[in-house]
Amino acid sequence: MSIDLPFHRAWLDEDEINEVIDTLESGWFTTGPKTHQFEDEFKRYIGCKHALGLNSCTAGLHLSLAAMGFPEGSEIITTPMTFPATASVMVHERLKPVFVDVEPGTLNIDVGKIEAKITSKTRAIFPVHFAGHACDMDAIEAIAKKHGLAVFEDAAHALESSYKHRKIGNLGHLTSFSFYANKNITTGEGGMLTTNDDALADKIRVMRLHGLSKDAWKRFGKSGYSHWQLNAPG
Repeated sequence: MSIDLPFHRAWLDEDEINEVIDTLESGWFTTGPKTHQFEDEFKRYIGCKHALGLNSCTAGLHLSLAAMGFPEGSEIITTPMTFPATASVMVHERLKPVFVDVEPGTLNIDVGKIEAKITSKTRAIFPVHFAGHACDMDAIEAIAKKHGLAVFEDAAHALESSYKHRKIGNLGHLTSFSFYANKNITTGEGGMLTTNDDALADKIRVMRLHGLSKDAWKRFGKSGYSHWQLNAPG
């Protein structure tokens, strides 16, 4: 007997439907009040200082690397047990993915094998919380501190995960979440980048918006047109 497993099955009720109708009737379809509300509620749930709404988790992974400005050819340690986006964003930034094998059981990166892959070109560790299992972040942080490396987290699977009583996304790094169709909550497409770093949050707010100093809501809102600056190639 064969069993058909759907790719995804969204559980939507009247609340979600009414929110979509409210957005459509507002006439404002792009980044604006609803996005800002979502960001505020998300950061309260995670317990972090900043939550930045994006069009995908992949965008969060990409912006995490782009914001750091690592030299071309720098090495980023990650796991092969992940979606292609984790490594693809490294290639787009002209960086080199370096894969470390995973643990049996959790399928998370094996922290005992990380240091053997660190070289003079290594700049960051990019763990993936696979299937909701939180990686051993204390051990990863200790290795990163010892070698002067940044730490970013791919939390596409880990919206409701915790590590030692702290929610993933509130550990002080840049953490990327997914709201794709088959995730715990969905916006169809969409993602979120969380951090407790004020300077990185400010930089990424500009980078996610093509480098513009003001988003469309601030440029064309009820107060009238407001001039903007191009601050960076976002």
